[in-house]
Amino acid sequence: QVTGHLDDCTCDVETIDAFNNYKLFPRLNDLLESDYFRYYKVNLKKPCPFWNDSSHCGIRDCAVKPCPSDEVPDGIRSGSYKYSEEANLAEECEEAERLGAVDGSLSKETQEAVLQWTRHDDSSDSFCEADDIHSPDAEYVDLLLNPERYTGYKGPDAWKIWNSIYEENCFKPQNVKRPLASGRGDDGGHAFYKWLKGVCVEKRAFYKLISGLHASINIHLSARYLLQDTWSEKKWGPNVTEFQQRFDEVLTRGEGPRRLKNLYFLYLIELRALSKVLPFFERPGFQLYTGNPSHDMEMKNQLLEILHLAKSFPLHFDENSFFAGNKKEAAKLKEEFRLHFKNISKIMDCVGCFKCRLWGKLQTQGLGTALKILFSENLIEKIPESGPSYAFQLTRQEIVALFNAFGRVSTSVRELENFRNLLRNMR
Repeated sequence: QVTGHLDDCTCDVETIDAFNNYKLFPRLNDLLESDYFRYYKVNLKKPCPFWNDSSHCGIRDCAVKPCPSDEVPDGIRSGSYKYSEEANLAEECEEAERLGAVDGSLSKETQEAVLQWTRHDDSSDSFCEADDIHSPDAEYVDLLLNPERYTGYKGPDAWKIWNSIYEENCFKPQNVKRPLASGRGDDGGHAFYKWLKGVCVEKRAFYKLISGLHASINIHLSARYLLQDTWSEKKWGPNVTEFQQRFDEVLTRGEGPRRLKNLYFLYLIELRALSKVLPFFERPGFQLYTGNPSHDMEMKNQLLEILHLAKSFPLHFDENSFFAGNKKEAAKLKEEFRLHFKNISKIMDCVGCFKCRLWGKLQTQGLGTALKILFSENLIEKIPESGPSYAFQLTRQEIVALFNAFGRVSTSVRELENFRNLLRNMR
């Protein structure tokens, strides 16, 4: 039922479906299986900063398997200088040792870039509370071995997370209740949508991005649901009933299709960021460094192909409508936007299920990186063709999060087509 034009955009659902499902999704999936993109360093032990929380999920599907540190090459582990971050990522954690340490004879240009990264890391343009990757609690996780799927984490704990995000971080006044918020008299969202229509385009976009992210995560859980759990095997696959409970127009009193449209809005925002950041990755000095030169070159070419494809999308979101009014007001609003989003990235440390926490942190960091790109357009335009990019930088963490987060949204759009077909066949 989700078709046609999207609000606040010049785009429509059908154009995105065709572009994503047949052109972009297969290539992106391929890239995300490569060594550079499959390893993400994360601290899953950070305490929740907002409430005392000891309710960790005891379900075994909530667990995350980190790579044992002695199986990760010295080049990655020696956090003594920034470039080691870019260092040898092995084909598998298990095979990592044989690659040995990263080459110490870095070119002068690279060493300069390293200094730049260090200075840049604490800059104020970040939309996320990033993990300290040098903390003893931060570990590398192989994302392919820890896929995002249904873990059984639900109920009051999960509800508390989303409630805190919507109620306190979406610019929403307390007296306006969002639709279907648990345990409240519901007016079909009338007051809520009246409020949403009345706020500026930026605040409306903020709500739609969070709602789109929520929808995307719910699609992943419905598409990779635990269908069979016996001692001999576990079987994961699409659960149509679960999907309908979250998105069916009748069962959600009209909310489901709105949520799905917000997913498409999120897709457009992240796609736009990829098309804008092309000059950063096109520089000859930039490499997806894993220590395997021929493979690294091949991956960089694949990455550039995806970014050029993103740029060729015919109906891009026009971010010039954002923060376009009075300069002083715009700057204030942009800062509010950034701080609200930063707060949401902190809430991810309160998620009780570690696998959900991992993917929550990664997807918020990815969206935060996309916003940072969109709001740094004038800096990206000034990037020199060779030599380090002083004004605009992305860390390896941000790069891995940006592409994996977009990979999740792209997967959601693809899964929607599967659910459409399943529902059609059931009629």
